[in-house]
Amino acid sequence: MRALIVLGLLAVLVVAATCYESHESMESHEYLNPFINRQRANGFIRDDTGLKAVFQERIRERTKAPQERQREICEDFYLCEQYALNHGYPAAYRHYFGRRR
Repeated sequence: MRALIVLGLLAVLVVAATCYESHESMESHEYLNPFINRQRANGFIRDDTGLKAVFQERIRERTKAPQERQREICEDFYLCEQYALNHGYPAAYRHYFGRRR
């Protein structure tokens, strides 16, 4: 019987220790009002100009200049790359791939 009472008191103490809500958790005032106004929200959200710059950079990465595409095509073909070492990539591309168009 004593063991049951001791276990019951121990269980009550554990529940009280784990379920206690401290004053620190109430300091943020989110407990009473979880929503913030627009002025405070705009303080930590990025503006559209930053997002537009990131988006424009991603577009520039996808679309390459014609000269860069020609150079990559020439680099994949061994004879064109060897010709480019002596005469440059634009001349090598014209020499090997210019007649195809």
